[in-house]
Amino acid sequence: MSAAPPRRVTIKDVAARAGVSKGAVSLAFNDRPGVSDATRDRIFQAARDLGWAPNVRARGLSSGARVDTIGLAICRPARLLGLEPFYMEFISGVESVLAERSCSLLLHLVRDVEEEIALQQRWWQGRQVGGSILVDFRENDPRVPALRAIGLPAVAVGHPSLTGGFTSVWTDDATAATEAVRYLAALGHRRIARVGGPAGLGHSAIRAKAFTEATRELGLADDLQIATGYEGEEGARATRSLLLMAERPTAVLYDNDIMAVAGTAVAAELGLSVPRDLSLLAWDDSQLCRLTHPPLSAMSHDVHGFGADVARTLFAVIDDGEARSHQVATPSLTPRGSTAPPQGQGVSRKVAPPESDPASGGLEAPLDAPADNTYDRRP
Repeated sequence: MSAAPPRRVTIKDVAARAGVSKGAVSLAFNDRPGVSDATRDRIFQAARDLGWAPNVRARGLSSGARVDTIGLAICRPARLLGLEPFYMEFISGVESVLAERSCSLLLHLVRDVEEEIALQQRWWQGRQVGGSILVDFRENDPRVPALRAIGLPAVAVGHPSLTGGFTSVWTDDATAATEAVRYLAALGHRRIARVGGPAGLGHSAIRAKAFTEATRELGLADDLQIATGYEGEEGARATRSLLLMAERPTAVLYDNDIMAVAGTAVAAELGLSVPRDLSLLAWDDSQLCRLTHPPLSAMSHDVHGFGADVARTLFAVIDDGEARSHQVATPSLTPRGSTAPPQGQGVSRKVAPPESDPASGGLEAPLDAPADNTYDRRP
């Protein structure tokens, strides 16, 4: 005989735990006068302990909160966001669902996590949004306790190990990274490198760990990984550093398509042919991958559909107070012209550093350690 499902926590339970009336709980979560700061803190703590958040639809009807707008804050320089196909596709997927409900997206670029916390608090307490989409989670992300404390309805785009109890939607980055390494190894590559995103981001750490484990399991050469900030210039610098090694890699896996495209340019600059001398594999398949020559092999997934799924899940949280966390389809390998078995001459062939080109910023020194990529800057 199956156990009865747990009873849903209500505002009455929160009031009882905090030793106040239901009206006081309502005043606290609606940021209205009538309760002291100490009482408000006690109410929020009780809500956190019980895992309770107010029903946004009911709150909106009673207090005038905006339920026709959702928020999305992204920690990226504006110039990079405009070039990054992933977020353009993701946002278009979100917008496709908002259009069905005659809702709007409130998008804001922030410099760091602290700025985002303050922004989300203003949005929610100022009744500007009915809920938010949270992206780019880090380990022990400070947004989790801060935003749960105010009862913000949100969907987290990230693995549940990073998102602290928020409803989550995620892709299996570990499995995808492992598949990429195994594919390149099956082609015959023994020195495979990875040009990743910022080391502090949770999904970058997950991919890096899976890459290390896969290369060790397959008995491949040294664990060659460089962390970057996702920009084409940084991808080019990382690629140049790898290709000027005494024993250079014969295949490189990139964490996004912008850096992979930059990598093809560096290979040509150094006189290497793709894929004869060097195989390249991108993450987040996009039109960029199909327009390069040769077309880039990629770990493909439906980013537009991912954004739409996230938006629908957020509306389930807003409408019902809860929604099921779930994993979407794992990125799958799409082989194209940029990957092939390594040629004998390519494995041992050395390349000479090009002359410094002022227009391109010159030849950078090899990257001995991951760059500091906190995005704590504006363009």
